[in-house]
Amino acid sequence: MELPAPLRQGVDSLLEKVPLATLRQAAKTLSERYRAELRDGRLHMGEDMAVKAYLATRLPATYAAVRASLEALTEARPGFRPASLLDIGAGPGTMLWATLDAWPELERAVLVEASAAVRKTGQSLAQGAIATRTEWIAGDATIDLDGIEPADLVSAAYVLDEIAPLSLPKLTDRLWRLTADTLLIVEPGTPAGWQRVLAARQQLIAAGAHILAPCPHRSPCPLAPPDWCHFARRVARSRLHRLVKEAEVPWEDEKFIYLAASRQPAPARPARVIAPAKGGSGKVVLKLCRPDGSAGEQLFSKRDGELFKAARRADWGDTV
Repeated sequence: MELPAPLRQGVDSLLEKVPLATLRQAAKTLSERYRAELRDGRLHMGEDMAVKAYLATRLPATYAAVRASLEALTEARPGFRPASLLDIGAGPGTMLWATLDAWPELERAVLVEASAAVRKTGQSLAQGAIATRTEWIAGDATIDLDGIEPADLVSAAYVLDEIAPLSLPKLTDRLWRLTADTLLIVEPGTPAGWQRVLAARQQLIAAGAHILAPCPHRSPCPLAPPDWCHFARRVARSRLHRLVKEAEVPWEDEKFIYLAASRQPAPARPARVIAPAKGGSGKVVLKLCRPDGSAGEQLFSKRDGELFKAARRADWGDTV
């Protein structure tokens, strides 16, 4: 999954004159902060060079995760056509670009982002490339959401991991109150990210939300540590990406977990593949999360006919 051409061109233009050594050091610092999930009062992308490092090394992967999450949402609710987007912790506009790729008819978007450097970059990337009426708001996700109007689609991607744990229930409540139709949360595909999504899931169900994806049910999650639910998207690395990260492999796998919850009743949902498929001669084993609230591996063989053919085509994250 690649960045939209106008976004890719805009990123290339912003990075073309940045010294490689400077970009490499900034990327290393940014990566260390993300991996440690630091909450030291400083913004991960408070400075211009940190934003450029993000564009070079993280944007393609986070875009792929967000776009894949939106694909799962559209599969669960084919008739959903949001006219408005409210994105909390918007970064450089990743969710806006992905949402427009899914729904080009989006009429308006409000993007809340605390970092002035990120907002400036996001506005620069969108200028002349995005016609949707867009408003950027300077704001902290935990304290600056008063006065904002609800939207059809509300999103928070790679945001909960930057919030103090004690503040998460209040933020989840605010996100849901701002949701006119559907809320989408995307987090890193780590055990900690899964736990944050599980907590939000439980809170949203208690508030009356209907779970659209990835779960095919509203029962308690059937997985138990050290297992955890997450998905992955393979992302091609650009030449600059490889140079900055000093990587030899031309791709990377972005692991993520997401949750789509709606005020509209969820239609019946099929089982979802929650791990890479395991194949063999004339057989395939899929780990499934099922509509009845259970999870486990299921063997499909040639004797299953068309069901086997569908299982053999299924990828991690697909429904079957």
